[in-house]
Amino acid sequence: MRISFITANFVARQLGYHMTEGWMQGDAATQAYFRPLETFAERFEGMLGEIRGIGFDALDLWGAHLHPSWATPEHLEAARQALKAQGLEVLSLAAWCGSLSDLEGFCRVARAVDAPLIAGGAPVLRQRSEASAILKNYGVRLGVENHPEKTPAELLAQIGDGAGGYIGAACDTGWWATQDYSAPAALRELQDHLLAVHLKDVRATGAHQTCALGQGVADIEGCVRVLQEIGYSGPLGIEHEPETFDPGPDVLQSKKLLEGWLSSSANPE
Repeated sequence: MRISFITANFVARQLGYHMTEGWMQGDAATQAYFRPLETFAERFEGMLGEIRGIGFDALDLWGAHLHPSWATPEHLEAARQALKAQGLEVLSLAAWCGSLSDLEGFCRVARAVDAPLIAGGAPVLRQRSEASAILKNYGVRLGVENHPEKTPAELLAQIGDGAGGYIGAACDTGWWATQDYSAPAALRELQDHLLAVHLKDVRATGAHQTCALGQGVADIEGCVRVLQEIGYSGPLGIEHEPETFDPGPDVLQSKKLLEGWLSSSANPE
């Protein structure tokens, strides 16, 4: 399992950690900050440098940081150079694919930064045959991320036959907890389809206030034990998106805790 930093952790950063109008406010502010080509390289590499500075060598790149609606070949080349300079690998794109054009755009970005996977919401699968054809053409897989789904069965219905391995699950442990479904149980039920795991903890069921791993109700250690038992070897992204403070210290604490769990046996004596 490869631990990574999900850059959506910085959703509130460009608002000075004063996000009062929800997720899309942060998305819009982030895109506005990173879109200008004349400042993109400096700003993008600056963000990567912070991620490298807290000990990560891999990340899951949020779509707002390199969105296909504005990412020119020059943006993509600058992103490639920044990733190379910082020694960071992109394990997936964290993106919302609502349409075929969204999907193709994110596949284009994924190929540009050598990401093999898109992990996120996938309403585009309502046009399943066309979506599958795009994924196969680009050689990029799509992990469907749970948010409103209340059970793994709902996610499995979207995955279907998996399109020859191109469609699977990107499990968000925090959202299972929000929906009052056991996150470790969900991982076990989806084990044959797991492409990515977003490790997220939340303070309480029925809401979605994220926190450092191990401080909420998602049973993150239980999730890690299940992943060890089933032999999962994919991306393991740390996700924590507070609206009112910098998540950096919490993410570093979460990384150390996670490394400790991973270094121990799945069935400790």
